[in-house]
Amino acid sequence: MTDRPASELPPRPGVGFKSKHFEALTHDPGAVAWIEIHAENYMGDGGRPLAQLDALARRFPVSVHGVGLSIGGEAPLSREHLARLRRLVDRVKPASFSEHLAWSTHEGSYLNDLLPLPYTRATLQRVTDHVAEVQDALGRRMLLENPSNYLAFAESEMDEIAFLSGIAEATGCGLLLDVNNVHVSAVNQQVPAEAYIDAFPMGLVGEIHLGGHDAQEDETGAPLLIDSHGAEVADPVWRLYARALARGGPKPTLIEWDTDVPDWPVLEAEAARAAAILDRERAPA
Repeated sequence: MTDRPASELPPRPGVGFKSKHFEALTHDPGAVAWIEIHAENYMGDGGRPLAQLDALARRFPVSVHGVGLSIGGEAPLSREHLARLRRLVDRVKPASFSEHLAWSTHEGSYLNDLLPLPYTRATLQRVTDHVAEVQDALGRRMLLENPSNYLAFAESEMDEIAFLSGIAEATGCGLLLDVNNVHVSAVNQQVPAEAYIDAFPMGLVGEIHLGGHDAQEDETGAPLLIDSHGAEVADPVWRLYARALARGGPKPTLIEWDTDVPDWPVLEAEAARAAAILDRERAPA
C-alpha cells in the first residue's frame, strides 16, 4: 500500500456514469465535477465502454466503486477478481477506489446482492484482513462504505460505527458515508438517523453517496425502505447530508441513480442541488 490519500476527488458533486449520458457529460456537464463507475462493468479488454471511460478519464477525476469483491464473505477473496481490478485501476488511475461492507458469495456461488454482516470480533478480524489484502493488491488506500440494513443481528457485539472505525484504525483505510443508507437503515430499524450522523467519524470520510429509495410496508404495516438507487434523493436524506457537511465540511458527493435512469437534465439537477448545499457550507458565517 502507498501513502497516497484514500480519495483525491474534488469536494464537488459527481455522478455515476451511464453510457446514455456520455454526450451530455462531454459537452455540458453542468454542476458535475467527477464521475464514478462500477468496476465490474469495465473489466473487459476493450469495446465501447472502455473507450468512453478513457475519453471521460482525460477530462474528469474518476472514482472506481466495486460491488463484487464480497469483502465481508467467509471465503478468501478471489485472486482472479483482484487481478482484474488491479488492471482496471492501473489503466484508469482513479482518484478513489471504494467497496461495500457486505458479502455476496457463498461456497463458490455469486449472489447478486450486497448482504449484511453481524458485527462481531470475528467478523471484524475477517473484514480487516480482506481490506488489508485489497489495499496491498491495488497499492493504494481504499474507502469502505456503510451498508443499508433491513435487520439487526442478535449476535452483534458492537454497533456499526465502532465496527467501521475498528477496520479503519487497523488498516488505515478511509470510509465512504452513504447518507441514503443511513436513512434506510434508521427507518427500517427504528433508530434515529441523526444520532448516526452525529457519531460518524467524518475525518475519515473520503466520499459521500446520495441516492433514492423505495418506500414500502412490511407485513405488520411498519415502514420499510428499499435502497433502490432508482429515484430522486428524498428530503430527509438531503437534511442528513447537510447535517454531515456541517460536521465534516465539504466532501466529494456522488449522486447514485442506477435503475430507471433518467435523462441527463434530471440527474444534473440533483448534482446542482448537492452543489448548492456544498456552496452554503463553504460560505463564511
